[in-house]
Amino acid sequence: MMLHYLQPAKLQSKKIVFEDVFSARDPATLEHLKELSSRRSVIEESINQSSFITEAIAREMSGGLTSHCLRDLQKLEQYLPLLENLIFHVDLVCSNHRVLRWILELQIRWSSALSSSSLFNLRGPKFFQIDNLHYELGMTLYLYAALLRERAIEILPADLVQSATLFREASGVFQHLANEVFPSLQSAQSVERPLEATPSMCTVMSIICLAEAQAVTIRKAEEKGTTVGLLAKLHYGITELLGEATAIVYSNTKEYKDISSSFLEFISSCKALHELRSRKYLAESVKIGEQVGVAVGVLRDALINGKRELPGEESWRSIFGKEIDAAADMLRKFENENEFVWHEKIPSGDELPRLQGNKIANALPYHPKRWERELNFKI
Repeated sequence: MMLHYLQPAKLQSKKIVFEDVFSARDPATLEHLKELSSRRSVIEESINQSSFITEAIAREMSGGLTSHCLRDLQKLEQYLPLLENLIFHVDLVCSNHRVLRWILELQIRWSSALSSSSLFNLRGPKFFQIDNLHYELGMTLYLYAALLRERAIEILPADLVQSATLFREASGVFQHLANEVFPSLQSAQSVERPLEATPSMCTVMSIICLAEAQAVTIRKAEEKGTTVGLLAKLHYGITELLGEATAIVYSNTKEYKDISSSFLEFISSCKALHELRSRKYLAESVKIGEQVGVAVGVLRDALINGKRELPGEESWRSIFGKEIDAAADMLRKFENENEFVWHEKIPSGDELPRLQGNKIANALPYHPKRWERELNFKI
């Protein structure tokens, strides 16, 4: 089983009405602005949980989709091409003072789902305003990637192949945000922003999605009877990926000073869990090679490290505990066999074999879609 953390998709936003701010020169442009507002409105209502539409009507409006997550993804896929088109045309005249004032009047505000101050604020989430349409695009895309990741978790374990693909798609969107969207906001250094609107956090989320894609791939490999030696390397590959994510977080202490402790615990717990699984498979591998003493040493080391990393969150602790119990059972069996049959010396510390990682998951590139329609403004 995998550890699950669904907090990244729990963003909120304040209402935006584009046609109230932008001055359209022709009816077609006005219609485009109204459609943008309408498409965004249904997203706002869903993520802010302010919709009064019944479940049956919501299902009918989406064409029969029963998954709330899928319905939100559909809404975002209808909004993003319109937003991309608006940004394309606004960027052509972005130096115009009137256009800059319009963007200011939009009051683009989003909350953070990974900030500790937002999570524990009794007055509701804190909203961050950045007067830039690329901020609106970035946060909308971030929500889209987070929901792709949530959908990947939702369909486990029914469809492992599709789940791994969705994790890789989410990773690609986060990668696009880190490389193409949020760097353009870095010039506004003095403006307070949510963690989600930083290239480094998008890189961290991209890596987490790759680790999760690899974890799903391992489950498929286990079903196919892949060798324990390779499974050990694949699990340690996840540990290495999450080590990269951890290094990014701790190398940007100023940027991450308000990060949620549960998010950090999720990363460290996943990292430790897959290291424990890697050591279990390594022990099985060396046991097959008739190195029972080494297998015992590997398992003893695995249990010492694993017990030190037990998470506080109950559902994660339960999964972790089962893994520790399985390793302890294996250790007892190997110790008995060594005591009565092999009588091998039990190595420890530097005498034990080093874990090696194999990273096989890669991101699926995100290609923005733009609804190409001419827009004309009164400037």
